[in-house]
Amino acid sequence: MGVCYYNDSSNNKNTSKNNDSSENNDSSENNDSPENNNFSNLKEKIKSQYILKKIFSFLDNRKLKELINYNKKYQKFFGINITDYKKESWKYIKLEQNGKGCEYTIDANNLIFKGKYKNGKKNGKGEEYYLNGKLKFKGEYLNGKKIKGKGYDEEGNLIFEIKKNGIGKAYYNNEKLKFEGIFLNGKRWKGIGYDYDGNKVYEIKYGKGTIKDYNYNGKLLFEGEYINGERNGKGKQYNDNGILSFEGEYLNGDIKKGKVYDDDGELIFDGEFLNGEINGKGKMYYIGHLLLEGEYLNGYLNGKGKEYDIMDGFIKFEGEYLNGERNGKGKEYNDDDELLFEGEYINGERNGKGREYHNGKIIFEGEYKGGKRNGIGKLYNDKGELIFEGEYKDGSRMY
Repeated sequence: MGVCYYNDSSNNKNTSKNNDSSENNDSSENNDSPENNNFSNLKEKIKSQYILKKIFSFLDNRKLKELINYNKKYQKFFGINITDYKKESWKYIKLEQNGKGCEYTIDANNLIFKGKYKNGKKNGKGEEYYLNGKLKFKGEYLNGKKIKGKGYDEEGNLIFEIKKNGIGKAYYNNEKLKFEGIFLNGKRWKGIGYDYDGNKVYEIKYGKGTIKDYNYNGKLLFEGEYINGERNGKGKQYNDNGILSFEGEYLNGDIKKGKVYDDDGELIFDGEFLNGEINGKGKMYYIGHLLLEGEYLNGYLNGKGKEYDIMDGFIKFEGEYLNGERNGKGKEYNDDDELLFEGEYINGERNGKGREYHNGKIIFEGEYKGGKRNGIGKLYNDKGELIFEGEYKDGSRMY
């Protein structure tokens, strides 16, 4: 894979429109927008890194892999094949972080971008391509955002054209007018938006208005409030099948607080967000059942939290977390809400001092390591009488 060099006068023979094309960086004008991409990535993260981990934590790695790779029911729920998901997580590679350079897909070595970079971000003129080699846009970037040019769909249809700070237009894939007006820094600032049938559906003035956005085939993607040319206030987001994906509040284009749904309309998260990550209080669900709730930091449980049994709904664990794992003090319960264990955890396992209970009585107290009794401990019978005191190793008494 060699470094390619951007040629300002290059043409793409697969493109049926002129090569002065570029994609609008306005988040709601296209399906590859920053807002839509960030939200999709967030949903994948919720489904793969959180729900998967907690639901199937009782399975060993071999069984977990078999379950996800071969059980269509769970593949359908998560909406992804885990093997493919891991590949996609490392899909792109960049060559040249300053000056001229390119980006390719790792798996098939397809060129997806060529242009200019500054400090690792796209700056200046550049071109993007679909995986089939057709031109996606040709235009200018500023700090990684598209600010000028024309964009096309995979069939070569013009879907928008925009000037950096001036009059511009956006189109549906049949070249019907979607929006016309004034753009400021790549964002809709003043103008009129139309639905797929040409009906006026909103008007935005000085970056403010109640917006309805549709995909290139005319299906509703977003409806809600705009301030300063971005999603701010209450809004709803839909997938390409018209199913609700998010409802809640936005701040500066990112979701702030609300509910996230999977592709079948099932609630998977309800809580707070910051900078596109789960931050603050939140609850996670699996097919309508509460699974986790607590305090989040940068997408992971950090601080106090609770885990629930997926079928019966009782609290399995409550305690302290660090980066999504049990760390610190915590308690475990059975389905009768009886205390089973209380003690210390490290990296999700019992580590340190702890106590085990049965029918409300202590049956063991001592030291743990790696989730098992390790070190000095005391064992009691149901009457509370001491029957052993000594050393344990990997869960067994050392006589």
